Amino acid sequence: QPTRSSSPPRYKRLVDNIFPEDPKDGLSKSDMEKLTFYAVSAPEKLDRIGAYLADRLSRDVVRHRYGYVVIAMEALDQLLMACHSQSIKPFVESFLHMVAKLLESREPDLQVLGTNSFVKFANIEEDTPSYHRRYDFFVSQFSAMCHSTHEDPETRTRIRVAGIKGLQGVVRKTVNDELQAIIWEPQHMDKLIPSMLFNMQDADDLDRYAAPPRRSATDGEENPAALAENCFRELLGRAAYGNMKNAVRPVLVHLDNHHLWDPNEFAVSCFRIIMFSIQAQHSHHVIQQVLTHLDGNNKSTPRVRAGIVQVLLETVAIAAKGSVGPTVLEVFNTLLKHLRMSVDFELGDSSRRNSSSSASSVRGRESDERIVQNAIIQTIGFFGGNLPDYQRAEVMMFIMGKVPVYGTPCHTLDTGTKRIQTMLLSSLIMVTSGFKSKSMSSALPPPFLDPLFSISLMEDSELRQLVLEILHNIIDRHDNRAKLRGIRIIPNVAALKIKREKISKQDVAFMKKHGQQLYRHVYLGCKEEDNVHKNFELLFTTLAVLTIELANEEVVIDLIRLSVALQEMALNNEENMPMSIRCGIMALVAAYLNFLSQMIANPPFCQHVSKVIELRNMDAPYLLPEHIFRDKCPLPQSLDKDDRQLYFQTADMAECLAGPGYNVERLSIPYIPQVTDEDRLTRRKSFVDTISLQVDIMSSSLPDKQSELAEEITFETLKKAIDTTGLEEQEREKRRQVMEKFQKAPFEEIAAHCESKANMLHDRLAQIFELTIRPPPSPSGVVSISAGHTQHPSVPVYEMKFPDLCVY
Repeated sequence: QPTRSSSPPRYKRLVDNIFPEDPKDGLSKSDMEKLTFYAVSAPEKLDRIGAYLADRLSRDVVRHRYGYVVIAMEALDQLLMACHSQSIKPFVESFLHMVAKLLESREPDLQVLGTNSFVKFANIEEDTPSYHRRYDFFVSQFSAMCHSTHEDPETRTRIRVAGIKGLQGVVRKTVNDELQAIIWEPQHMDKLIPSMLFNMQDADDLDRYAAPPRRSATDGEENPAALAENCFRELLGRAAYGNMKNAVRPVLVHLDNHHLWDPNEFAVSCFRIIMFSIQAQHSHHVIQQVLTHLDGNNKSTPRVRAGIVQVLLETVAIAAKGSVGPTVLEVFNTLLKHLRMSVDFELGDSSRRNSSSSASSVRGRESDERIVQNAIIQTIGFFGGNLPDYQRAEVMMFIMGKVPVYGTPCHTLDTGTKRIQTMLLSSLIMVTSGFKSKSMSSALPPPFLDPLFSISLMEDSELRQLVLEILHNIIDRHDNRAKLRGIRIIPNVAALKIKREKISKQDVAFMKKHGQQLYRHVYLGCKEEDNVHKNFELLFTTLAVLTIELANEEVVIDLIRLSVALQEMALNNEENMPMSIRCGIMALVAAYLNFLSQMIANPPFCQHVSKVIELRNMDAPYLLPEHIFRDKCPLPQSLDKDDRQLYFQTADMAECLAGPGYNVERLSIPYIPQVTDEDRLTRRKSFVDTISLQVDIMSSSLPDKQSELAEEITFETLKKAIDTTGLEEQEREKRRQVMEKFQKAPFEEIAAHCESKANMLHDRLAQIFELTIRPPPSPSGVVSISAGHTQHPSVPVYEMKFPDLCVY
């Protein structure tokens, strides 16, 4: 007897009923409600319902019965939305399996359908995390869709939009699930991020391919570039600290692969998006990666390097106000390293001008290297200028430490050294701009000031200008420079409304310690033969700013002494300076003393200065700034030293200042610049005389008797050493006598004096040679007579007496 065939289970009947005979009729709503009610009532059957629906859908896909495929997916979507019990997990597996089937098909409509279902699923918040679910296939498939090359432009846009939406769905589904951190791994990021960038790359891409897509029922009028950008922002906004590297690295690789550093508009916009999307505390991580990438591209073309540096500028511009943390000095270190390399490349090219490469291509590369250098300086300046003051002071010291100065090993030719110096000083100008330090000692510590002044001694007018501009940035704390612009005789200084404060104790101490250094470099800077109008302008501003910011009564006297010394230097002309420089110095002194006399508001002093200026206007206009710095100012054959009324007289000024507060006795002491190691390092001719004079004075002051060196030191001698009250007067008197002797004594007497000193020097040298040229004792024990001199008897080596300095 045949067995009766069993009827299909209820869940299968309910599933079969939702499919109409004609797929055009669509999903049967009443039957779908029954299926949904059954699934909610018996959630344990959900996995079987899902498996059966998936089975049917697979058959329909294979048979190209796409109407039924759409109905099956709609049913899956509705069941997914309705059921939220624990039993939904197996059902989700069936659902994702079906979405994968649709994405694998070659039909654009099915791919879009599968994507839309996946996006709906991605928006459902699940109560419990999924331990076993993986989205690797979906990342790969959606990424492939983002790069669609379908021949129909409208279809291509639909597929790309679907791919971007799918990736956005994957991101939303995974980033909040701690168990799905695998999405941040390189193998997924290397697909996900380039897919977004590919669509963002150019908003005109669609126009390039064909006309913009028409409105369609499935996806509406959507722009892949805008959608990709939103997805990119969302992804970066959710990136934790540990994931930043994997998120940014693919961006850099994509920009490399598609040659997007030159031109770099897209690269800049990408990093602007990154910096504004990530959490502020992760900014330095991005900067770090761009720096590393710049290091990796050190052999690339100049324009590529310039593109990366400009991107770095954008990132630090956004990050500078926030937390840049430990990368501050690293940013500067990397940039300075690349600046040095760029100069080396440029000079290397110029030295190969005569090689096989054409001159025009070499010049092109040189100008490209200049673009790199300017981009680096701009970045250094911008970044440094936006740092807080304490960090800015560190950065100033750091950059100054990189500036090559004479006496330190330089790795390039002199031309390269000069180029590096110029650029680093230019970046220092940008960093120091707007820097307001409370005390000069913290803004200009010796490790910063000494190398800065070493550069100011170099025989290059441009470098000296840069040094003075840096000094102005630091010293001028009340922004008075704009009011002093240019070098001129200011008729009414009070009308400038100069801002100033009472000089602080710290600044008084600073001037006691470093004032002589400042005066000395102004003095030496004036007599350089390559000085131009701008140099004199900056020197005038330096003196004026020093007066405003750091001048108490003692400093005022020193500045007047310096001015008189400059005037004397121009008049005596011991160094054969050109007449234009001599007149320039005279004009500088006139402009400055006119400013100083009004600043200290001393009417007699103002009157004396005005009188000299008035006479110069009539008889010697070339000694005033308004005339000498014109292009075709007629120069005199010589300066008449005897015409005392044309020059500022120390005695008259001392008389004017002989009031409370000013120690006018010091005015009579001529200003002489100190001699330091810097002079010898710079190998300047002009210091030979000064050095020999100093040696002369020292040798004459040495004691003749050895016993004087071993003077007994008692409490009284120490007390006398500390008590310096009478020393100044003695020194002043001694100076006066020396000057008077050389001015009034007859020539024969001076010659005899010098001859006696020369004879004494020769005697001393003869004594030294007598001691040194005698052959050393021989350990052989032989006494020999040669050239009439008896040799000293020899002694064994172990008994020979060696000077302490020879003993190792």
